[in-house]
Amino acid sequence: MQDGHARSDVKIIEDRRGDYVISTDPDRLDLAVIYEFLTSCYWAKGIPREVVARSIEHSLCFGVYHGSGAQVGFARVVSDFAIIAYLGDVFILDAHRDHGLDKWLMACIMQHPTLQGLRRWIPLTRDAHGLYSQFGFTSLESPERYMELHQADVYKTPLSSSSEPESEFRKTT
Repeated sequence: MQDGHARSDVKIIEDRRGDYVISTDPDRLDLAVIYEFLTSCYWAKGIPREVVARSIEHSLCFGVYHGSGAQVGFARVVSDFAIIAYLGDVFILDAHRDHGLDKWLMACIMQHPTLQGLRRWIPLTRDAHGLYSQFGFTSLESPERYMELHQADVYKTPLSSSSEPESEFRKTT
């Protein structure tokens, strides 16, 4: 799936439990499964397929697979691998919920050797506080320190080349 944009020195990790496996191998990711889930979920409704693909290319991704290899879950981490990590797009397909896969997935993410020693993790959630709290996540201690630029309708109106703002940055060769 990935084309070399993400860290190539991150070791591929796999963990097995019964008929399930969690893997960070980018070649195992099923973009169709990931896109189908994300485009209909509350946090990425209507996201274009090419944006999903690009987000995967620039993330450390964890796939959850069942039986013969069908993908049934996913999560991705965006990080500098030194100080901070954003945890996003965490899901388990409905047919595979209630098997503890969400907790196992989070354990694999939190134990990944490349993600150790980070000062701050940032997940955003509307409904998974109970899961994340099992791994030490809490509500913001100082919410007044956080700001965001949230463009809720960004996927509804794609940017055209004429609507892009002028930039002082110029491409150099």
